[in-house]
Amino acid sequence: MAIDPTTMCEILLGLGGVNLLEVVECQDDTIKVTIETREGRVPCPGCGSYAASKERRPARLTDLTCFGRKVILIWNKRRLKCLEPTCDISTFTEANPQIAGSNLRLTTRAAKWSVEQVGRLGRSVYEVSGDIGASWHAVNDAVIRLGRILVDDPGRIREVKAIGLDETLMMRRGKFKKQIYSTQIVDVERGQLLDIVPGRKADKPKRWLEERPDEWLHDIGYATLDLSGVYKSVYDEVIGHAVQIADPFHVVKTANSKLDECRRRVQNETLLHRGRKGDPLYRSRRLLSMAHERMDEDSAEALRTPCNRRSQRRRDDRLARQRSS
Repeated sequence: MAIDPTTMCEILLGLGGVNLLEVVECQDDTIKVTIETREGRVPCPGCGSYAASKERRPARLTDLTCFGRKVILIWNKRRLKCLEPTCDISTFTEANPQIAGSNLRLTTRAAKWSVEQVGRLGRSVYEVSGDIGASWHAVNDAVIRLGRILVDDPGRIREVKAIGLDETLMMRRGKFKKQIYSTQIVDVERGQLLDIVPGRKADKPKRWLEERPDEWLHDIGYATLDLSGVYKSVYDEVIGHAVQIADPFHVVKTANSKLDECRRRVQNETLLHRGRKGDPLYRSRRLLSMAHERMDEDSAEALRTPCNRRSQRRRDDRLARQRSS
């Protein structure tokens, strides 16, 4: 069956119940598509009686790119008038969630795509806005609006086997750049952020866990933390049955700090002063805390060789070079 060009373009546009009025190629390589909804009886949101159309006003929306080119959707929205004299709403503008949500500057499909890119793939709002040619605020508003719906969905938090708590510096606020911290609650097994609570004290994460069902808490078998006594107290009081595990980063960091304290103590006891440029222990301070996978052969040999032997070897090599010259 043959399809006329206008119907074919409407199929490619992918928006049901609209008339395609115009497709224009702009000088900046942008495609401008003008549409309007097909005539139909629209009920008044106040009284439910059918309203009459007054006029059409264009709404400019950013759509998904087409063949790598920016697309602007011009939606000629109808202004309608309620014919019921006793109705509190005299005029209103038509709404179509399939095209765009209210007070959004992106089409619905562009807004959903932006939420997917920022929320699931971890891209920045700046990157996403550059891809579709929208402003940063337009993309950010869409991410907040639709993202809040996903976050508030009670089915979002599923069964958790391993949970984690960790603090993050969110911002520096005010004249004196006061540090504002938050606590991230994470499903460690899936790598999913469950929620963010303000501060890094025990009361907020504890309250969050206490609001969960008892069956949900009972299924938690492991609880990770950063050697924080605050988060340990939360686990002890709410999910004491879970096995607490310290994450490797903070374990290694603590071990390196204790090793450095030991090095400084030995330095002061043996030489009676703080580390100086020529002191063997001071020269090896970074080598002692270096990761094994980052060491080359010389670094590994230096770690195995006593400091006095290394110093003697350097002196012998220096004397040998002087004699040969």
